[in-house]
Amino acid sequence: MNTTFEDLIAEGAAQPTEGWDFSWFAGRATEERPPWGFSRLLGERMARASAALDLQTGGGEVLAEIPKPPPVLAATEGWPPNVSRARETLAPLGGEVHEVPNDAALPFPDAAFDLVTTRHPTFVPWPEVARVLRPGGTYLAQHVGGPSAAELTEFMMGSCPPSDPADPTFGAEGAKAAAEAAGLTVTDLRTAVRRVEFFDIAAVVLYLRKVIWIVPGFDAERYRERLAALHERIVADGVWTMAHHRFLIEARKL
Repeated sequence: MNTTFEDLIAEGAAQPTEGWDFSWFAGRATEERPPWGFSRLLGERMARASAALDLQTGGGEVLAEIPKPPPVLAATEGWPPNVSRARETLAPLGGEVHEVPNDAALPFPDAAFDLVTTRHPTFVPWPEVARVLRPGGTYLAQHVGGPSAAELTEFMMGSCPPSDPADPTFGAEGAKAAAEAAGLTVTDLRTAVRRVEFFDIAAVVLYLRKVIWIVPGFDAERYRERLAALHERIVADGVWTMAHHRFLIEARKL
């Protein structure tokens, strides 16, 4: 593995960013998972569904792990490079991937699905979720909590405003209120804070290129001075840590 700062920056900048495959980070970064096991829950719900929709599926990597797809499986994705990857990834499951901007109306008829899922959405169209769910249908999702990676944002950009717990996508209570306003009944709401570790600056660079909301407009050259400071911290301590905030929300359409 390259060890100089320049080589590590170049390595992180050269990796592809499409999809949500984080296997490249093995040995370079670790993330503790929430205790509820979203992939397991997703697999269980999908196995019982007759028609399911996965929102903002990325490259389809998470959805592709389900052991038994429902008879009807659809997904949406808003970023064109991910759409192509998702179609290839989900084809063996019979999944149909639709290119839809994250904040757009969903191209499905009313009451089309008995299950709607998503993992780490950047926006949730709650009225649309309620519209496409059948009576008795369920929304199951793992969201990113607002304070996630705040330590990294502040290190790179300076102080940032505190997260808003009423935010309907990034705050658990805000999501609950938005779901209820759309006519859904929240049946489960759990939060977790988990430790993330970075072992080299290449991992930080790729992470910031993939997870674009942590440092909006991130560019390795633009943030070179801050990356160099963080590199020195990692070299001195062997690791740099931050916290991820996650929440699980399940809601039912009565």
